[in-house]
Amino acid sequence: MDFNSLNYQIIDHTADLGIIVDGTDEKNLFIRTAQAMTDLMVEGDISKETVIKDVVIEGEDFPDLMVRWLGEILYLFDGENLIVNSITIKSISPTKLKSTLTLTSFETEHHQVKREIKAVTYHQISVDKVNDGWQARIIFDI
Repeated sequence: MDFNSLNYQIIDHTADLGIIVDGTDEKNLFIRTAQAMTDLMVEGDISKETVIKDVVIEGEDFPDLMVRWLGEILYLFDGENLIVNSITIKSISPTKLKSTLTLTSFETEHHQVKREIKAVTYHQISVDKVNDGWQARIIFDI
């Protein structure tokens, strides 16, 4: 192949976005990370309750559980056009989370997409007990 004849342009592309979230305990941390991700994705009035859904997530440890949890929130938005309004976590352990979500239907006249999140990644994921609380670091593929 003659590489001298190739015609292409290199573009600068940022494909990731990360957040660090603090919580008072594990339940609070998982609630706050879901709220933060929702805030990154959508804006508008989400106070209208339309659907209540029980969600159970299982994982290998807290970081895996976090990725799966946020992946479910992302699926509800992308796949079912539902926005998280409020969250009750009934129980949580390093391998299982049981929750009830109150969701609002995404309606273009009331909501706008701020940014598209394609995936929740395992890259540099951390969920740790720090000082008197908990902290998570999550990277999203955008």
